[in-house]
Amino acid sequence: MLDLYVWPTPNAYKVSIMLEEIGRPYNVIAVDIQAGDQFKPEFLKISPNNKMPAIVDHDAPDGKPLAIFESGAILMYLAETSGKFMPKELRPRYEVIQWLMFQMGGVGPMLGQAHHFRQYAPEKLDYAIARYTNEAKRLYGVIDRRLAEAPYLAGDYSIADMAVFPWLRSYERQGQKLEDFPNLKRWFHAIEERPAVKKGLELLADRRRAGPMSDKAKETLFGATQYAKR
Repeated sequence: MLDLYVWPTPNAYKVSIMLEEIGRPYNVIAVDIQAGDQFKPEFLKISPNNKMPAIVDHDAPDGKPLAIFESGAILMYLAETSGKFMPKELRPRYEVIQWLMFQMGGVGPMLGQAHHFRQYAPEKLDYAIARYTNEAKRLYGVIDRRLAEAPYLAGDYSIADMAVFPWLRSYERQGQKLEDFPNLKRWFHAIEERPAVKKGLELLADRRRAGPMSDKAKETLFGATQYAKR
């Protein structure tokens, strides 16, 4: 069995989608990041950076439980152990890896900042909002240009698409319109219709926040609690 430590966020959906795509059974363990579950000692042993998702594969290839944190690393592990959604041949393999790194180093961090300054920052900072909204637009443009050349980011559907797609679902909150990126729009709708994607997006559906984030949750995620020495 594989334990999946998650909360319903874009990074978590990457992994739940992949697990559904490969048909791997998994046990969901909720890590309520608004309540501070990510700082508990037992979770830090699995994910020392106090971030989810993380996994513990009790059926790892060497016969011993294996804990992995960082969603990109988890996707690569699941692809390698299942033999799916990342080719073994050098060139197509690195086609996938480079677009996965593009998500990890660019799409996630920059769109996360766009979300923060447009939705959660205690002050409306025009410079920060403009900077990250414009960077989101630039990244959408990179994706759109790539998808004018191929149906998916690495040519065939892969973990790169699973990594990028969940981050673009909140495009309106990032100040973007799908109509401005026709190739991306075609790709986006093709992915959201996949049965495994629909199933993966059901992750902890009953735990999703309804309404504005509380002040306590904001302090836990963005305040002193996040930066306390551990």
